[in-house]
Amino acid sequence: MDNHLRIFISVAEKQSFSKAAEEHYMTQPAVSQYIRALEDSVGMRLLERSNKYVRLNKAGEIVYHYAKEILGLYTTMQNLVDDLVNRANGPLAIGASYTFGEYVLPRIIADMLGRYPNIEPAVTIGNTAKIADLVATHQLDIGIVEGHFNRKEIISEEFAEDEMVIVASSENKLLDKEEIELSDLVKETWVVRERGSGTREATEKFFQKFDIAPFRLMHFSSTQSIKESVAAGLGITLLSKWAVQKEVKYGDLKIIPIKGLPFIREFSIITKSPFKTNTLEIFMKLLRDSSQLWTF
Repeated sequence: MDNHLRIFISVAEKQSFSKAAEEHYMTQPAVSQYIRALEDSVGMRLLERSNKYVRLNKAGEIVYHYAKEILGLYTTMQNLVDDLVNRANGPLAIGASYTFGEYVLPRIIADMLGRYPNIEPAVTIGNTAKIADLVATHQLDIGIVEGHFNRKEIISEEFAEDEMVIVASSENKLLDKEEIELSDLVKETWVVRERGSGTREATEKFFQKFDIAPFRLMHFSSTQSIKESVAAGLGITLLSKWAVQKEVKYGDLKIIPIKGLPFIREFSIITKSPFKTNTLEIFMKLLRDSSQLWTF
């Protein structure tokens, strides 16, 4: 049945029988046969088909959602069994929120592959909420997210600290002041991430801690676009030191000195299953060990 689910997922995602056939090195009639068999097993049609489109109906959406989770569990089960006789190898599905995924994770993966070249990492970068959902549905083996994490169905472990600072354009007038007060920050436009991101959560906690209610917020969906906007003079922002180290080094952004900063948040490891493959255990150990070596 797992082949039926794989082929169904391909048809659903590619919205095409012919493209799914190419992916699985099959004929189009063979793909149609697999889909019919799955529909017979479920007891109803799963796809709406015409000459112009192939798309999921309501039943298809339900089967697609759980098919992804079922195949994730199947892969985890097989990897755990393989671990009984094999060394660390094979696929490892890693998810990370933007700050960690873009600025810290690459060097950890490079270290891992230098020691364990047979591991095959696949990385998904997204906001904290997205990564948590993918871990919860077994589509990722592990997630690394920002901030304190609390979901009953997920195992969470805080493993490292992240320092966050307020940055502005090098031309921002706040930098001309001898002493910057918290009240000065209220008058600035704050450039912030979307809700659901760890950086947005940290920003809101910072506002609460220092009783700041900015006059204006400007939302962007990526850290890079925030940095570009702040460097262009659109406002100020709170970001990880990891995210701004190059821009600070070359003078595109300046850290605004404020009493009480840097603002500290946690990076957390999140997993779903209490059973872990050798490959996952190795990666988690590298994460914990590397946190002791981070420098800015």
